[in-house]
Amino acid sequence: MPSPSLHAHRAAVLGGASIEAALEHALAVANGPSCRHVHLRLFEPSARASAVALQGQHKAGVPLGVLAGAPVSVKDLYDVAGFPTTAASATLRDASPAAVDSPAVARVRAAGGVLTGHTNMSEFAFSGVGINPHLGTPVNPVTLAIDGKARAPGGSTSGGAVSVATGAALAALGSDTGGSIRIPAALHGLVGFKNTQRLTPLAGTVPLSTTLDTVCAITTDVRDAITMHEVLAQRTVAIVPRPLAGLRLAVPQTLMLDALDATVAAAFERALRQLRAAGARIEELVLPELNELAAINASGGFSAAESWAWHRQRMAQHGAGYDPRVALRIRRGETMGAADYVDLLAARRDWIARVERAMHGFDAMLSPTVTIVAPEIAPLVASDDAFFAANAALLRNTAVVNFLDGCALSLPCHRRGEMPVGLMVWAGALADDRVLGIALAIEAALAAAGG
Repeated sequence: MPSPSLHAHRAAVLGGASIEAALEHALAVANGPSCRHVHLRLFEPSARASAVALQGQHKAGVPLGVLAGAPVSVKDLYDVAGFPTTAASATLRDASPAAVDSPAVARVRAAGGVLTGHTNMSEFAFSGVGINPHLGTPVNPVTLAIDGKARAPGGSTSGGAVSVATGAALAALGSDTGGSIRIPAALHGLVGFKNTQRLTPLAGTVPLSTTLDTVCAITTDVRDAITMHEVLAQRTVAIVPRPLAGLRLAVPQTLMLDALDATVAAAFERALRQLRAAGARIEELVLPELNELAAINASGGFSAAESWAWHRQRMAQHGAGYDPRVALRIRRGETMGAADYVDLLAARRDWIARVERAMHGFDAMLSPTVTIVAPEIAPLVASDDAFFAANAALLRNTAVVNFLDGCALSLPCHRRGEMPVGLMVWAGALADDRVLGIALAIEAALAAAGG
């Protein structure tokens, strides 16, 4: 059963519902068959202690934080005091427990969130598919209910998405380097918001790319995405209500619409028709700069260079224990020199400036979040070619926003009973509040249209 919203949970608690009962329900789901391979470790004793303390404070009249005891899962990249952080890697299984919470975890806790457990992920966050050959791969529960096939959860925040989709958590703390929040959100019919990177703290996490990594969350709706962003960024989002008719939106024609799965293409086009019918002004925009990204990142990009810097000594000792597909991509950074890295930084600055000029005058861009529906797991495990093709298809659109240093939100645009499809609303750096406000309006318009 999918999670209720954070806001519904808070209203229920303020109305007398039990924080402890909500946690016990979440833990029961987390320990059930729908969450197989979802959690690497559950924080059951500490979670129960937190729920008891929050319930006691509430009864005593102490104001609750905005999360009001909501169960929140934590991607296994984040330090949680008293538990090891292993990045879903067998090579870190002997890691010592963290002494203190990472800032992001501390902010969730301070807002009244009850941390339920560390969730599974692509090893070291290096995949958009969500497969983990050493620790198991969570099955996408939403697509399983539709066609009975074991399909990929999306990555790298795979366990986090399944925790929210099943009701084992009301929100999932994750990260997004090339789409790791938005991809699993799209494949589960959830909401994933990738904020401008600099707004949320990276300290206390296992890095993939210090240039691109972003601290953010998966939720059930846009309003909850706003709440989680406000918690993680310690800032108040300023939403200026605007009718869809007052917005100028663009659909980039370059790259983002190429080779779409038929289901994705149909859902996206239907969503655009519904938004236009609701008054939205949507224009086509040629963005030839998007075709430059493959050449700019041909040597592996920031993820290869920066992950190699972090992993090179560990791989020398424990390389045989890595997922071979992850190790292959990390080792691409081994051949990048300092001059190559400096050139990459300069190329990114120039590219961002040109793309921002092209987007000037539009309130936001609209694109399919990913190009395909959730692929079946078995072929991806069996074949490197199938895995890397699916990985590229899942990451292609979302990674544009990370390279842009922008912000983006994926929200569902499919109909009930259809395979989940995400619509991505995106813009440049520090346009977060505008993107969130537009996403609220789009969410409402699609709901009103029945799609």
